[in-house]
Order: sequence, then structure tokens, then C-alpha cells
Amino acid sequence: MPSAVLTRQFRRLWQPRKGLAIAEASVIGLVAAFSAVFLKVGSGALGAWRVHVSHLLPVWVALPLLGLAGGYLAGLLVERLAPEASGSGIPHVKATLANIPMKLSWRVAGIKLISAMIVIGAGMTLGRQGPTVQVGAGLAAGMSRLVPTSPDHRRQMVAAGAGAGLAAAFNAPLAGVLFIVEELLQDLSGMTLGTAIIASFIGGVVSRMLGGGNLLLNPQLTQYANSTITDIPVYLILGVLAGLLAALFNRGLLASIKLYRLLHLSLSLRVALAGLVSGIIVAILPDSFRDNTGLREFVIAGSVNVSVVAIAFLAQFILTLIAFGSGAPGGLFAPSLILGSCLGYLVGSLQSHFLGIGSPTTCALAGMGAFFSGVSKVPITAIVIVFEMTTDFNLVLPLMICSVTSYLVADKLLPGSLYDRILQLNGIDIQKQSSMEGVLTKLTAKSVMQPRVESLDAQMTVEEAVQAFARSHHRGFPVVDNGKLVGIIAQSDLLKVREKNLEIDTPLREVMTPKPVTVTLTHNLSNVLYLLDRYQISRLPVVEGRRLIGIITRADIIRAEADHLNCENPDKGPQPEPSYVVYQTRSPSIGRGRLLVPVANPDTAGILLDMAMAIARERHYEVECIQVILVSRHSSPTETPVNTTKSRRLLKQAETLGRKFQISVHTQIRVTHDVSQAILETIKERHIDLILMGWKGNTSTPGRIFGNVVDTVVRQASCDVVLVKFGKIKENYPNFNHWLIPMAGGPNAWAAIKLLPALMTLSKDPQIRLARVFHPSETTPDMSILEQAVKLLIRSRKIESPIMSIPIKAESVSEGVISLVNTVGYDVVVLGASREGMLQQAIKGNIPEAIASGVESTVILVRGSN
Repeated sequence: MPSAVLTRQFRRLWQPRKGLAIAEASVIGLVAAFSAVFLKVGSGALGAWRVHVSHLLPVWVALPLLGLAGGYLAGLLVERLAPEASGSGIPHVKATLANIPMKLSWRVAGIKLISAMIVIGAGMTLGRQGPTVQVGAGLAAGMSRLVPTSPDHRRQMVAAGAGAGLAAAFNAPLAGVLFIVEELLQDLSGMTLGTAIIASFIGGVVSRMLGGGNLLLNPQLTQYANSTITDIPVYLILGVLAGLLAALFNRGLLASIKLYRLLHLSLSLRVALAGLVSGIIVAILPDSFRDNTGLREFVIAGSVNVSVVAIAFLAQFILTLIAFGSGAPGGLFAPSLILGSCLGYLVGSLQSHFLGIGSPTTCALAGMGAFFSGVSKVPITAIVIVFEMTTDFNLVLPLMICSVTSYLVADKLLPGSLYDRILQLNGIDIQKQSSMEGVLTKLTAKSVMQPRVESLDAQMTVEEAVQAFARSHHRGFPVVDNGKLVGIIAQSDLLKVREKNLEIDTPLREVMTPKPVTVTLTHNLSNVLYLLDRYQISRLPVVEGRRLIGIITRADIIRAEADHLNCENPDKGPQPEPSYVVYQTRSPSIGRGRLLVPVANPDTAGILLDMAMAIARERHYEVECIQVILVSRHSSPTETPVNTTKSRRLLKQAETLGRKFQISVHTQIRVTHDVSQAILETIKERHIDLILMGWKGNTSTPGRIFGNVVDTVVRQASCDVVLVKFGKIKENYPNFNHWLIPMAGGPNAWAAIKLLPALMTLSKDPQIRLARVFHPSETTPDMSILEQAVKLLIRSRKIESPIMSIPIKAESVSEGVISLVNTVGYDVVVLGASREGMLQQAIKGNIPEAIASGVESTVILVRGSN
């Protein structure tokens, strides 16, 4: 069978099919049911223990302390392990289903489950239905990653998981399906509806079988639920009141979120504060207010005084605002039902007292649906939830009148979904960001481009350009002259050489395409795509002024769109806060590039800055000098006071050198949790071309070659990296006269060669030796690479001293270099790369560390950006 046929059959086998979707939806329903029951049992047990403790200890002590401790523990879990698990969780799920990249995973689901259990058990007036929606969606998202599926299939499974979570929490399968259609996905396609029905019904039924049915009301409480045509005006009044108060409730929730943010507290402290205040308030109230579920049924039963119900409504209203605004993991469904039942009971009691007709119980049940509808803006789901909880057809008419009226009034006063408004507070606008056009408008060239790009010099010959194409997989290169973009050359341009019978030593500028189309950092992807299509090209240089700082291709845009559709987030796990700039100076931006120098050691800072100035003079670069101050991860970089006196003293030294050599010097001091992160952020923000760092020459960190900071920078920096381990310092300065450059032809070796003309200015009488290490078994070593390097240095016309090439016979590179340096006494060893690249060699054999440890000379390690 041909391989192409086999490939097509394999792809068809792994494509999402109906059978796979149905099986996946069934498993999702089961898992959602188990998680909902676990949350119900766990929070119930913690709540019962809290009530028991409040009877053993003074209530003024027990409830506030338990609320404080539970809130802090839950907030800490969320803050450290899954920040996405804060709040209700429904806005997060809704954004994910709108194709906005937000994290949903098993880890998020697990932390949400545990933290919500602690928060509810600690006595905060939040519900467990919102969390189960996110838990079900998170479990479904994690499961959908186990097999190769399309983004649409993944969205369907996430929606099915959310519906199953709601159905399992309420034991209301129809409500789970309708909530998906009405609020989350707004999708009525066959596959979406089918998987949602399967997952929701399995979740609801299994949850009821496992004992998760405490939301089902006692039939004895609803047996007198009836209504007549004379009750319709009362239901309309109830609906209007529910809509007014629901709109006020939603505004209060948004104001509470904003108020907590003004406090500038961490999540754990905010939730702890909410738990403390909630405990104090509940301690003032009667004992019945310590059990939220019992309170709801107590109200519906009709055996409670009207004044108590009024107090219950006011207390629940305030306590929910306090708890929800803190970001505590809990939902609004249960509080909405309690508030609605209290409001309905009050209206029904007034009707019965003044008119002598009506049933407070019926109004209480209708009020549950009305308030729920006004808060969540899902009238159909509200009707079905209360109906499934009571299974009483007599309630359908009151529920419809109250729920629809409440929805219309609430939406008139506060248009739009509460969950959308919460997302907007977090800087997310679903309407703008959910469509692909929104994505293309939002993303800019800066966020998608490849920040470092291999370029060719305009002075190169056609022969050298052909060799560059042969060594690279790229089909085109930007052409620069003195750091400024002057053209672009593609493989097709090289055909001009043959067509025009040009010589191989023809300058590149004669065959390149001059004045190429470019974009800036602020161009959005819509503009980029237009230019690519308009000029029928596959890549666009990204420039700042005329300085080349990156390139963007069609593949980069496709990758960004795919990441968006798959809702991928590159940040996994808890991340340290970004570094914070506490001090900076700026000079005119007149250079062709930028060189970054992190200074930390005052003993070597002067020498390092001299090297930086030498490179900057030769390349016409600006110098960016940075000092990093490390603070504890338990404190925020933006809020930690630091002393910058010593740091500024080092930076002043750089500014003095800049004025001496007429080089633009920029300085900054950053406060951070991670030094390497601060350096990488600076490289990205300031578009750094080369970073020059000091290196002690060895590390005691297990699994590291150069050390934590340097290893991270070498691996992740998008620019050229130069590491310097200084040798013996005589008269406050190391010797830079005798230079040894081992070479084997890798790309980093050529980066080292290009660096030599600048470094030679530090030497009074430079003597350069290029060396190649070969095995003793090689009788005639290949010296062609050294010859090419010598020609390149001579052609630069910047090195006047003699350059020699020598072979080294040794069993290994490190042994040969160490032996030669110790025998001859070279002052500086510049390490480029082997054929595999220096970093790969370093990982395999620790060559730089071995050489640096084995010699007392200065060692310079060069890692190119390509």
C-alpha cells in the first residue's frame, strides 16, 4: 500500500469522530459528577465542623478565626499554584470558549475544587455551582489534550464539561444544557448540543445517585405552591423588584472587586480579610445564619418571621459582596437563589397580609428564579433550574413571569452579562477578542516577530552570499549597511548573477532588492498580512527607524493564530512578577545597535565597561548598562523599598566612559525576583543586539554549566552573548596582548572572529593565534577554516598585527587548549564553537568550564544569535 494512502488513513483514524466525542462526553459527565459530589461532601463536612466549633468556643472567636484561616489557606493555594482558579470561574470558562487564550487544565480544576471547598466550609456566602462549572471545564480541557483534536472539538468538550459541572451541582441536566447555549457558547450545532446533553445528563443523574442531591427541595415545602390569575400582578411586581435589586447587586459586585484592588493586597490576604469580616458579621446574626442551605429551606418553609427574612436578605447581600469581590473561589448561583427566596417570601407575605390571598412559598420559589435571572441574565436557565429542583408544574407560570420581567429590568439598568463585565475589569473584551479579526487587530509585529534575524552585509560579495545560503535554511536575508537596512535578497535574486553574467566577486548591493517593504513594531497583523499579500512576499523586516530589529513571516502569523485557536498560554505554573525599573537615564538613540552590560561586581565592572566601550566604538552601538537588585519572592518588586546608592555609583562610571568616548549610554536599575528574568526582559524591551556579561568561570550548581543566571541567558537570550572570565589582574588590569582563538568552523566561531577587531583596541601589542584542535590520528589536519578566518580578519583592515594559524594535536579540545595556554602563556582565550555549536559542546562536555578552570588566563565565550 502506498505511503500516501497509509498517511491519509492514519489521519482519518485520529480525526475527532462522533463516537470519540460521545465517549469523551460520557467520561466528562462521570468525572464532573464525582467532583461535584466531592465538593458538596467536603464543603458540607467543613461547614458542619465550623458550626460545631462555634458551639464549643466563643462565637466571636471561632467564626472570625476560622474565616481568616480558611480564606488565607484557599487564597494561598490559588495564588501559588493556579491563579486562574480565583473568583467564580465562569468568566474564565466563557473567555476560553470565545477562543481567548486562558489556561484551563487539570491543575486548575484540582486547585479550584480544593480551594472552593475550603472557602465555602470556612463560612463565606459563596456557592459551589460556579466552581463546578470551571472544574468540569478544566477536567474536559485536560482530557481533550490526550488525543489530537481540532480547536472546535476542544471547545465542544470544554462546553460539555462546564454544562456537566452545573448539572451535577444542581442535579438539573436540562439547566446544564441550556446554560451552555444561553450563556457560554451560544452554539446550537448538532455536535455541540449532543455532547452537552450527554455530559449534562450523565453528570446530573450520577450526582443524584451518589448523594449530591441536597439542592433538591423537600417536596413538603412545595406542595402548596400554586397560583391564580389574580396573582399575576404580584408576580410582575416581584419581577420588577428582583430586576432592580439584581442590577444593584451586580453593580455592588463590580464595585467590591474594584475596592479590593485599591487595597493592593495579595490574593491570599484579600480572601483572608473577606473571611475575617464574614465571620464577624455571621457571629452577630442568629445561629440559623451559619448554614446557608438550611437558611434557604427555612425561608421557603414559611415558618420564619418576616423581620428575620428581611435581615437574612440584607446580610446575604452584604456578605456575598464582601466574599466575591476578594477573588475567593466561589460562585454566585447559590447566593442568588437565597436572596431571591428571601425577596419572594417578603413580597408573598405582604400579599397574604394585605390582600388575604397568595402563598409566600410560591413567591419565594418564583423569587429564586427571578433574582437568579436578573443576576446571571439567563432567564430560561433560571426557570429550568428552579423547575428541576421542585418538579412542580404549578410553578412554571410564576417562574416565567418573574424571571423574564426581572431579566428585562436588570438588563435595562445594567446591560450585558456580569461575567463579561468582570472580564473587562481584567482587560478582556470578548466582543473584540473572540473573532479572528479581533486577534489580527490586537496582535502586533512586536509580539509575533522573530526578534533576532540573520542578515548579510551590503559589502559582501555574491560568492559569500551563496555560501551563506548554503549554510542556512533561510530562503532570504535582509541586507544591512552600517547597521541600517538597505535591501533584501532572496534565492531568486541570485539568478540575476547568471542572467547578467556578473562576476562572483560582485558586491551584494548590485543584485539585492533595494528599499524593501518594512513594518514597525506597532503594525498590527492585519496590516502585515495586507503588505505580504499586496507585494506577494513571504517575509517583512521589522525596523525601528532604519535599524533592523526583527523579521516576520507568514509562518509566524499562522503560528500566532494557531496558538490563539488552541488557547495556548506559554506561561505554565506560578510565574515571578516582572522586574520593576526604579531608576533610569536615557541618552540620544543615535547608534546602529545596542549593547547590554549587567554590572554587579565593582572589582571587574571597570574592565567590563572598557570592553563594552571598545565594542560599541567599533560597531557604532549604544551601551545599555543595568544593575539588578534581587528581592524576596514574598514581596512585590513594585512595592519593595531598596537602596540604590551603590548601584548608581557603578552606573555613573559607565556614563563617564560614555562621555569620554562620545557613546550614548543608557542606565537603569531593576528590582526583581529573578536576575536572569530581569536581564531577558531588558533584552526584549530595549531590542538589545549583544550582551556582555562577567562570569566567574565555574559553578557549583548541580545540572548547570555556567550557573543559574548565565545558563538561562545563554539559552534564552535572542541576541549575541559574550561571557568574560577575567584572569590574573596586574596593576588593576588584566593583560590583553597574547590572544588564542580555537576554531572548528561553527557559526559561533565566526561571531568570535567578528568581535576581535574591537577587542584588539584593548591591547598595546596584540599577537593573535588561530588554532584548530585535531585528533592525533589525523595525519593531515584540515586548516581551510583557519585560512578563511585569517582572510576575513585581514580584509577588515582593522588589525595590523600579524595573524598566525597553528594546529593542536590532542585527544580532546579542552586538553589541547589548556596545554597550549599553560605552555605558551596566552593572556586571552576566545572560544567560539565546534561544528556542533558551543552550547551543544558545553552541554556534552563542559568545554568552556573545563578551559576556564584549567587556565589562569582571561576566557571569553561568544555565542552568536543565529
